[in-house]
Amino acid sequence: MQTNTSTEVAVKMVLDNWHSQQSRVTKLINSLSDEELAAHTAPGRNTGVYILGHLTAVNDRLIELQGWGKRDYEPLDAPYLLNPEGSVHAQPPIADLRNYWTAVNERINAAIATMSTEDWFAPHTAVSAEEFAKEPHRNKLNVMLGRAMHSGMHLGQMNYLQAKK
Repeated sequence: MQTNTSTEVAVKMVLDNWHSQQSRVTKLINSLSDEELAAHTAPGRNTGVYILGHLTAVNDRLIELQGWGKRDYEPLDAPYLLNPEGSVHAQPPIADLRNYWTAVNERINAAIATMSTEDWFAPHTAVSAEEFAKEPHRNKLNVMLGRAMHSGMHLGQMNYLQAKK
């Protein structure tokens, strides 16, 4: 019988949550037509396309934040992170956003697969050694927990698109 340490269990719980949220978002995105995805989640709220672009840009930034390499979709920052929906920034076609979402998450999942339990408790790239010494909870695992919660919040918004079917 294999025994797991509390640390291994904690890592597994956070990563299972991450994978679950990403899977749910993907399932919803894949179930919606481009027209449904382009609808507003509620009057005066963002469209599903904007949320998809936003989540893709956030996950793309995760690659550098976790120290897994250079990100691939920096041009998504202007339309989906730095400005509100409807600004004059050019947006890629919906089909491209769907592909970017898949590619970013495949890259993240590949990086996750290389991580040891201990790796998750190392600092992410946005915290200095001095800050990390004072606040060791500012680690890579905590980032994944926060990003999973972020995806879940936006999934809740996007679920309203499905209700319109």
